[in-house]
Amino acid sequence: MKLFIFLAGIFLLTISAENCTKKKASAVYKGRLEVKGLCMNYTISVIEGNIDPSLVEASWTDETTKKIYTKAFGLGSPCNFPATINAGDEFYFSIDTAKQENCAVCMAYYPTPGKKIPIKVVVK
Repeated sequence: MKLFIFLAGIFLLTISAENCTKKKASAVYKGRLEVKGLCMNYTISVIEGNIDPSLVEASWTDETTKKIYTKAFGLGSPCNFPATINAGDEFYFSIDTAKQENCAVCMAYYPTPGKKIPIKVVVK
């Protein structure tokens, strides 16, 4: 009987821990693709949602256009970002905690914010 109670307790703790992890990982933000630069050098800004400020640049200036973007970051997951999203488009995303796949991305330069976030576009 004690073994059953012990195992039941461990089971409940495991479920609780998984639920906390899922809730944290499933936060959804609204973003805008600001710059669709050459070779997946994309700049995205967060326009809705309480994202951790340490993950984004509070203010970032594109050295090519001199435009200033707030709550901006560079795309950290070029392999799974939809090609159908264009500069100016708004979309919903979550932070992708899965291991990033490798894909071929050319090495041409276009400025992006120093902070990169792997994201997954989601339908809301």
